[in-house]
Amino acid sequence: MLDAVRRYYSEKIVEHGPSAKGVDWRDEASQELRFEQLLKVCDLAAPFTINDYGCGYGALATYLEELGVDYRYTGFDISTEQLAQARTLVDSERCRFVEREDELERADCTVASGIFNVRLDAPVEAWAAQAYETLARLDALSARGFSFNMLTSYSDPELMRDDLWYADPREIFDHCKRTFSRWVALLHDYGLWEFTILVRKEVP
Repeated sequence: MLDAVRRYYSEKIVEHGPSAKGVDWRDEASQELRFEQLLKVCDLAAPFTINDYGCGYGALATYLEELGVDYRYTGFDISTEQLAQARTLVDSERCRFVEREDELERADCTVASGIFNVRLDAPVEAWAAQAYETLARLDALSARGFSFNMLTSYSDPELMRDDLWYADPREIFDHCKRTFSRWVALLHDYGLWEFTILVRKEVP
């Protein structure tokens, strides 16, 4: 399944370059709105370390740099083409990019944006099982908490695509609450056909 996804995103970055469309988002404004939601799991007022799981061309690293916060960043992606763009664009000693998941170290927080969406022709049950396994990895990589987004099953039916995965936010919230932490937040009110989950391991 992941080989097909790797090809999909490699083709996107080649076609559109380092832009929101290059990671299959509509535009930069919606991309940054997602960053805003995901980073709510981090304490931006204090120094922190962060893993970007599925980093694409490193847009989140650039966003953090523009915020002016005190951070250390590691980006991981399965697409070598995406990583090549990230290493070219992001010039900061506070950032590094890795090709293998086992190169990631435990950080204060881990975020994942868009990695669960593009199912292509993978069976729904297999894709969902892989998603739950990935959530367990995000948990293991995070000391203070992690966050991620998914397309919502509450999307308008006529707009839903067969090659995408739409998760039930109630089921995902319940899984995170029962499996990872007592402190879980579901954000479903920021104007996109998706939701964001924040899993905190400390009292917020």
